[in-house]
Amino acid sequence: MALRHSAFYAPLLMTIKGGYLSKQGLDPIYTVATPDNPIDQNLRAGTAHLSQTAPAISFAALEKGLELDIVHFASINDRDGFYLTAREPTENFQWSDLEGQDVLVDHLFQPHATLRYAMFLNGADFDKVNVIDAGNVEQMDKAFRSGQGAYVHQQGPAPQQLENDGEGFIVASIGEAIGPVAFSSLCATHEWLKTDMAEAFLVAYQQAMTDIIDMPSIQIANTIHDFLPNIDKDVLVTTLDDYKKLDTWKSNISINTNSYENLLKVFLHSGYITKAHPMESCIV
Repeated sequence: MALRHSAFYAPLLMTIKGGYLSKQGLDPIYTVATPDNPIDQNLRAGTAHLSQTAPAISFAALEKGLELDIVHFASINDRDGFYLTAREPTENFQWSDLEGQDVLVDHLFQPHATLRYAMFLNGADFDKVNVIDAGNVEQMDKAFRSGQGAYVHQQGPAPQQLENDGEGFIVASIGEAIGPVAFSSLCATHEWLKTDMAEAFLVAYQQAMTDIIDMPSIQIANTIHDFLPNIDKDVLVTTLDDYKKLDTWKSNISINTNSYENLLKVFLHSGYITKAHPMESCIV
């Protein structure tokens, strides 16, 4: 089960669509969570074995002093995968250009926190932005296309599709601004991670991640495009190229200490957490 569905999660999509799981004797069933059908509920019930989420999703429970029964065990993305797209061409973009502007901001807790932190690192004040919550990712995209906002904050391939359609101009990468960060991961219950199925999954996932690092983007796009039929294939290739240049995916699927410590810096700055929670509290 995925929290979000996009090209940003290509290693997981490739694991499913590229036949890696079937080679391990596993038959994949892929679904996307909804507010009425959340990830944690499915993991605890066994209706999903593992999920794409983020280590930071654990922070709310850790702030309450709770011990986690769902933990993160493998990295998907070692960078933030969001971009800022301007309505007009912009030469020499400065992060302070966002101050005083209407910006459609993704309000999910993590991209919201990382945008704030990226502005801070670049000497700009997030609190001076006219932040617009236009709804979910589809509603945000529709709102920008209809003329709302001077900038929009989106995950690929939405910004690349906007640029391809002549509706905007990508001016900044939050991932480039922040550097390595434990952004997206796979999580499961402690119990499932002890199973033969978990071991077989990890073999498949590790191989897919190893392959995707050197695999041409067109080959990846040809494999996973059925998962993203509303995105032009050439736009998908561009998006995958962009993520490769950003060093988004790492052949070592372990969630590393440096990336996790940077994640703590992001969330401490944003005020979402009050202390630096130990890595072992949510990651195995």
